[in-house]
Amino acid sequence: MSAIAKAFVAAKKAFAPALKSSANPHFKSKYADLAGCLEAVNDALLEAGIAVYQETSECDTGIIVETVFLHESGETLRGGKLHVPAAKQDPQGYGSALTYARRYSLMAACGIAAEDDDGNAASKPTPKTTRGGNPLDQIPTTKKAHIPLMVPGNEAPLSFHADMPAWHAAYEALADSVARAGKTPHRDRMTKLRMLREANEATLGLLSAEQVAQAGAQYKHRLAALGAAHNHQESDL
Repeated sequence: MSAIAKAFVAAKKAFAPALKSSANPHFKSKYADLAGCLEAVNDALLEAGIAVYQETSECDTGIIVETVFLHESGETLRGGKLHVPAAKQDPQGYGSALTYARRYSLMAACGIAAEDDDGNAASKPTPKTTRGGNPLDQIPTTKKAHIPLMVPGNEAPLSFHADMPAWHAAYEALADSVARAGKTPHRDRMTKLRMLREANEATLGLLSAEQVAQAGAQYKHRLAALGAAHNHQESDL
C-alpha cells in the first residue's frame, strides 16, 4: 500500500473543489454534478498514476457503489460502500439513485466538498431559519450521512441522514410541515403528502415493523384531518 498511499497524498494536494455548476430549477439552487466531481480530481489522480473507477453491488432496494483507486503499481485503495435507496422501483428511480451514489461516493472517497462556482461560498454566513419560512429549509443535515430524504419534483435529495431513526424523524417533521402549510389549500396539501410518501417509499420500507406502522398511522391521520378540514370549508361556502 505504500506506493498508492504516497501517490494519493500527492494527488490530493492538487484536487480542486467540485463546483456547483448544475442548476436545480425546483429550489432555484445549484449543485455539483457527477461530471464536476470527476473534473475536480481526475487530472490530479492520473498525474499521480492513479485511475479511479466505481463498482456496483447487487441491491434490491436501491444502489450500492464503491469508489476504487487503482495505482499503476497494481495496488488499490477502496473508499467503502455507499447505499442510496431508489425513490421509485423503476429504471428512472434506479438511474437517479446511481448518479447520486456515484457522486457522493466519489466526493467522500476523495475528501472534497462542493463549492459555489463564484468562489464566495465560504464567505457567506449560515442563514438562520425564521418562523414562517419554507418548511423544506428547516430539515437539518447530519455529518457523515448517507440516507437521502427525497421531496416530490426535486431530482436531488433534500438532505442526508446518518441512520434510519434520524431519517425517520426528519421525514415526519417534513410531513408535519407540509400538512400544516396554512396558506396552501387542503387538497393540495393532501396531494403533496401522497407524493412525499411515494418519493420515499423505498426508504420507508427499510424501517422496523413498528416504525412502518407508526408512519402509516401518522400518514392516515394527516390525510383524514386535512380531508375533514376541506369538507368543513366546503360546507361553509
